[in-house]
Amino acid sequence: MRRREFLAVTAATAFLPGCAGRRWPASRAEECCPRPQGGPGYASPKAAMAGPRERLLYTTAIYTGTKVQEPDYLATVDVDPASPTYSQVVHRLPMPRVGDELHHFGWNTCSSCHGDAGKVRRYMVLPGLKSGRIHVVDTMNPHRPTLHTVIEPEEVARKVNLSAPHTVHCLADGTVMISMLGDREGYGPGGFLALDDRFDILGRWERDANGMAYNYDFWYQPRHNVMVSSEWAAPRTYVGGFEPKDVEAGKYGSQLHFWDWSARRLVKTVDLGPTGMIPLEVRFHHDPDSSHGYAGAALSSTMWHWHRRSGDWAVEKVIAVDPVKVEGWPFPVPGLITDLVVSMDDRFLYFSNWLHGDIRQYDITDPGRPRLVGRVWCGGLIGKTAEVRGKPLVGGPQMLQLSLDGRRLYVTNSLLSTWDNQFYPQIAEQGSYLIQVDCDTQRGGLTMNNNFFVDFGAEPAGPARAHEMRYPGGDCTSDIFG
Repeated sequence: MRRREFLAVTAATAFLPGCAGRRWPASRAEECCPRPQGGPGYASPKAAMAGPRERLLYTTAIYTGTKVQEPDYLATVDVDPASPTYSQVVHRLPMPRVGDELHHFGWNTCSSCHGDAGKVRRYMVLPGLKSGRIHVVDTMNPHRPTLHTVIEPEEVARKVNLSAPHTVHCLADGTVMISMLGDREGYGPGGFLALDDRFDILGRWERDANGMAYNYDFWYQPRHNVMVSSEWAAPRTYVGGFEPKDVEAGKYGSQLHFWDWSARRLVKTVDLGPTGMIPLEVRFHHDPDSSHGYAGAALSSTMWHWHRRSGDWAVEKVIAVDPVKVEGWPFPVPGLITDLVVSMDDRFLYFSNWLHGDIRQYDITDPGRPRLVGRVWCGGLIGKTAEVRGKPLVGGPQMLQLSLDGRRLYVTNSLLSTWDNQFYPQIAEQGSYLIQVDCDTQRGGLTMNNNFFVDFGAEPAGPARAHEMRYPGGDCTSDIFG
């Protein structure tokens, strides 16, 4: 079915009572749009924390880079302890073609649009990092999402000369923005793709990107008129695996970029230097009045804190994870910080050390002085692995997603197919895990939940890799407050 036909069909389909005044079965209310009134999401982080507990979780499941010649798919996982299918994949939505490498994904709207009752959080945008295809998924039935449309990479290349879609965020005006890591030939620096609310290409978001060497993640804070973006590498560099010589050759990033949000111009670049190599995920505080945020430099295994000071943006290193000597490795193994998440109340920072195998919890009540208060082991290379339901955890903790109330941390272990195959080849043979870690939100502390374990090694078509996670009602890494 073509895009316009999809739109015609869905325009005639009913929604939920709380969603723009349309009708839907009341049993799906909390899963679709858990809010009493207004637009999508929540009016504030405090309101989000008081929302209903997540009952479903979406995660990308990837066959790219394995022996299974099947399309990647979106897995719907039951995370309701009262459900008979708790801790199980209850639906799989395959993509149309093989080889996408589904990666990070996001919503068409979020809490940034809460003031607009005409907007509904209904569509997820799932980019294929390797293929360049951008899939739009309809979650009108949250248990059984369907494919809405696909934007082909040739159209993106022709119209905006971009490739390798990565981070997806919605904007308050209904625009969907995607960070793109390369040009049509796979070279940096890439840029930012803008889609309208019908998922047609508007063009490039940025007007002046002078100074950006590479691209990766981004987060904006509208009340401070700022966006922060980070750097990984050009697709031609990372796609075949990690080569240390590429770092020495300057083919990996080390910079954070501060943008004038309204003018869409890069106004300040901060080079983190040799102790800030490959800054990946960036997260602002959820409080829209706060200027504080964090970036994790993966290769250097350091955490960086930024904030506005005396009218300018200041950046400082606040955490360093020391490398560890491992038998058989020619050099000390870095922790490799690959993901981080900030709790909705801005009190705790969590990050994963993919190679070491631990997840850390820091109290960031004083944002510039994080204090370690919790730690749990989930695999890794340094011999401190763990078991869940009697099964050893293969690989290291990677993607993180926190419940809105901050009490449950969900974890998957796949980074990128070629990098997985290089550092943890067992993942391709045994599949990923999806686990839950319980978080003490009073004093701090992390505990493995042995009642929850999704084994992606037991999938019907063969072992799959699990990556990014989202909830139907929004989460701590996709919702931005205006």
